[in-house]
Amino acid sequence: MTPTRTRKISPTELAVEVRDAITRLNRRLRQTRPLGELTIAQISALQSLDAAGALTPRELAEAERVQPPTMTKIVNKLEERGLVQRTPHPTDGRQVVLSSSPAGRAWMESYRRTRDEWLARRLSSLGAEERETLRRAAAILNGLAKD
Repeated sequence: MTPTRTRKISPTELAVEVRDAITRLNRRLRQTRPLGELTIAQISALQSLDAAGALTPRELAEAERVQPPTMTKIVNKLEERGLVQRTPHPTDGRQVVLSSSPAGRAWMESYRRTRDEWLARRLSSLGAEERETLRRAAAILNGLAKD
């Protein structure tokens, strides 16, 4: 862990440090996924469905910030693996609603558990003061992430 700085740091400098640290940690957490399983885009779409419960393909594409044809390819791959299910839209017969299948929810749970276990092992090497600092930082980051 880097020692705490004593000089004043501007909000812009802090933004760069925090962004870089989050990016590196997120990249490392993504690397805990089983190789050859799902792509990052597929995992992200599955996470969005898991969090939302159910979305139309267009809503999922918007949530993932990709074009609908790209999302169609992602969803088709997830559906081939049995991780996503399509059901008729309750009010619009022209549309479908996507949701995680039981296998998709189980996959996400396993993926989360793997990442949590990796991070817990890393955190266990820190001292109590460092873990407390990270606990407080997590609360602050969660506050920043709110709309």
